[in-house]
Amino acid sequence: MFRRLSDRKERSVSFAFNGVPTTAREGDSVAAALLAAGHCITRRTPVSGAARGPYCMMGVCFECLVKIDGRPNRQACMVTVAEDMRIEIQDGAVMPGQEE
Repeated sequence: MFRRLSDRKERSVSFAFNGVPTTAREGDSVAAALLAAGHCITRRTPVSGAARGPYCMMGVCFECLVKIDGRPNRQACMVTVAEDMRIEIQDGAVMPGQEE
């Protein structure tokens, strides 16, 4: 579905998605890094558990919510991927004060 342009030479960044070591290009958003690595699901809905993933890629729709370094409700499209970042699928809604 997505593929990289072959004429770009950016440095790599290592991070973990659901505990699996993954790499991205420096400067990618978390959402772009996940899509480029073949991960299309970033969260599940609170009622039915339906899978959701990045949609608008500009911070409007909130479909790409993930946990980043233990913090829930982060918009993957609005956060730049960083070295050793821990990213996890978010299951359902996490209300303020309910963080793990």
